[in-house]
Amino acid sequence: MTKQRLKTLGLNIKFARIKKGISQEELAEMTDTSRTTISFIETARQNPTILKVIDIAKALNVNINDLIKSV
Repeated sequence: MTKQRLKTLGLNIKFARIKKGISQEELAEMTDTSRTTISFIETARQNPTILKVIDIAKALNVNINDLIKSV
């Protein structure tokens, strides 16, 4: 995945998380991962697996298409 695509995915996740009103720590707990991992995904320093993106979409109660749009 290109760096720009990772940035777009990370921003989509961050905006969805903020819209839901939860912290990175809360999202990490909901997806059985660390806060650092969530931070790295949101800032395009880590390329998440499709399974992790699905977990994040479920935790944020959004359609996965909302997270991967424009990626």
